[in-house]
Amino acid sequence: MKADKLVIGGKEFKSRLMVGTGKYDTMEQMAAAIVASGTEMVTVAVRRMNLQNPTEKSLIEYLDLKKITLLPNTAGATTVEEAVRLARLGRAAGLSDYIKVEVFGELESLLPDPIATIETTRILAQEGFIVLPYTTDDPIIAKMLVEAGAAAVMPGASPIGSGQGFIDFTKIRMIIDRVDVPVVVDSGIGSPADAALAMEIGADAVLVNTAIARAKDPALMATAMRMGVEAGALCFNAGRIPKTAYASPSSPMIGLLK
Repeated sequence: MKADKLVIGGKEFKSRLMVGTGKYDTMEQMAAAIVASGTEMVTVAVRRMNLQNPTEKSLIEYLDLKKITLLPNTAGATTVEEAVRLARLGRAAGLSDYIKVEVFGELESLLPDPIATIETTRILAQEGFIVLPYTTDDPIIAKMLVEAGAAAVMPGASPIGSGQGFIDFTKIRMIIDRVDVPVVVDSGIGSPADAALAMEIGADAVLVNTAIARAKDPALMATAMRMGVEAGALCFNAGRIPKTAYASPSSPMIGLLK
């Protein structure tokens, strides 16, 4: 059974839905969706923030930081050095000690570079960051990330922004069974059904951005995602019936009138 609260880096979260801040048409639309989602952790790309001389209202000024923990990310980094620099920049600007490590192996597929991700995780964990690395669904890599100091691991369900949902959740379930830190399913979630399935197979949380931000009604989709995550978690705790090859009568056949 899942614990009542998600704990990452010693901090408790009631919500198991994390939400991204990119791809919305307006900041107001983003803020409304985040409120509707009920999330307590929001990702922000360090690259997208003018941390020195902002000439307009900052992204984080649209967020209620009394209720929300920022999760800066190193999106766009392709090397260890670049990712580490972005993480340090975000912390120096006072964003957070949490960091979502993203080191892409190539910018076309946006697949993570596992070797660089492990090394970046090791460096930042040693510097006191609470590291949540975005990774592939490889359970061996996930275990190596935990050994490197990851506070949680974030395997993708399918390519970033694709909305494909789970192509095959077998290996993510293997990760869940093999690591002793929270598993957050990241990337590719397209609908509340995908979010619910992630929770049904035992994930601790789900991160959603594109499916909410590019929906026709982002706030309504954020509400739907929140309900999907809650339903999936309840399903996991309730204990799903096993799948069988044959029918099973709803009513016992013994004792029926003949």
